Amino acid sequence: MTSSSSYDALDAWVDAHFDDEVQFLQELVRVPTDTPPGNNAPHAERTADLLNEFGFEVERHAVPAQDVDNAGLQSITNLVVRRQYGEGKTIGLNAHGDVVPPGEGWTHDPYGGEVADGKLYGRAAAVSKCDFATFAFATRAIESLKLPLKGGVEMYFTYDEEFGGELGPGWLLGKGLIKPDLLIAAGFSYQVITAHNGCLQMEVTVHGKMGHAAVPDTGDDALQAATLILNVLYHQNTLYKKISSQVKGITHPYLNVGLIQGGTNTNVVPGKVVLKLDRRMIPEENPVHVEATLRRIIQEAVAESRGITVDVKTMLLSLALQPLPGNKPLVDALCQHASTVFGETIEASGTPLYTDARLFCERGIPAVLYGCGPRTVLESNAKRADEHISLDDLRRATKVIARTLFDLLH
Repeated sequence: MTSSSSYDALDAWVDAHFDDEVQFLQELVRVPTDTPPGNNAPHAERTADLLNEFGFEVERHAVPAQDVDNAGLQSITNLVVRRQYGEGKTIGLNAHGDVVPPGEGWTHDPYGGEVADGKLYGRAAAVSKCDFATFAFATRAIESLKLPLKGGVEMYFTYDEEFGGELGPGWLLGKGLIKPDLLIAAGFSYQVITAHNGCLQMEVTVHGKMGHAAVPDTGDDALQAATLILNVLYHQNTLYKKISSQVKGITHPYLNVGLIQGGTNTNVVPGKVVLKLDRRMIPEENPVHVEATLRRIIQEAVAESRGITVDVKTMLLSLALQPLPGNKPLVDALCQHASTVFGETIEASGTPLYTDARLFCERGIPAVLYGCGPRTVLESNAKRADEHISLDDLRRATKVIARTLFDLLH
C-alpha cells in the first residue's frame, strides 16, 4: 500500500467512525472537571471506561491525596495508554481534562455536549477534551490499517494543566512512568505551535491596620498602599510594549492583575488587601530576573507608606516552551498534512499562552502543540461562555494526527 493510499484509508476510517468520535467527546464533556475545585478523578474513571470499550488497556495513576490537597485540589487520576507496535520511537500524545469553571452567560448547557449548527458546545469542548477524541481516534485509525508499524503510541490524559501541570505530566515524568521520544500536546489553533510564553503568578498581600473611618489616622490603609503597587505594576505594561519577541505569533511581555480581595466594611479602614497577578514572559526573557524585578518594584512602591508591610508569594512559575532541535519530524509531518487536509498553508508558530507541554521540553523531549484547535482561541470561546468546537475541525484534525502518526511509525 502506497503512502497516498494509506492516507486515503486513514481518512476514510475517520469519516466512517466520526459519529462515534462525536459521541465519545459528548460523554467527556458531560462529566464536569471544574478546577477549582479540582475533583477530577471521576472524569478519569469515565474516560478509562470509554477507552476500554475500544480495546485499549488503561493505566490509572492516582496522585497521592496529600499532594493533591497541598495543591488546593481534590482528586487527580492521570491516565496512560500504551500501544506498542515494534522497535522504534515512542510518540506521546498529551491532553488535559481539567478546565476553569463555566462562569455565566451560557446559552447552551456547559455540560450538555449539545451539537448545533455544526458545533459541539460545552466546557472543555475546545480546550482540551476534544483532543482526548482526536488522539484516541487517530490511534485507532492507524491500527485499523493492520500494517507493520515501528515504535509505539502512548496517550497521556492528565488533570492539572490549569494549575501548572506539576501533578499531571510533571508527576508522570517525575515518577519515571512516561518518557516518550517525541510529544504532541493538545492544540488550540490551526497552527503547529513550537514555542509559547512562560508564566509567573504571584500573590501580593498588603498588611496595614484596621481603623474607624471616622478617625482614619487610627489605621494604616492597606488599600491605599495596594493602589500604589497597582500603579507601578500597570506602568510596567507600558515598558513591556517596547520589548518584542523574535518568535512568530508572540508579541511582547504583559502583566495582568486578575484578583483583588480586601477590606472589612464600608466604614472601616482596610487592614489587609490581597492582589493576584499574572506575568507572561516571552521566550527570550530570564524568569529569575523577571521575578526579582517584580519583587523589587512592589517593595519600593510602599517603602514610604506608614505601617505597611508586604508579603509576596510565588504561586506558579511556568517556563516558556522552547523549540528543541529534534522536533523537526513532528513539525514537518504536521505542517504537511494539516496544509493538505485543511486546504491552506499551516505553519509553525508561537503562542502567547502557556501550557504543560513545556514540562516535556524541560526534560529534553521535543514537543509541539497540535490538535483539534479552532482557527483562533477567541473563535472557540475557550474559557468563556458557550465554548465550542467545530465538528469539521474535529474531523480534519483527527485525520492530520492519524497521517502524522503513520508517517512517524511506518
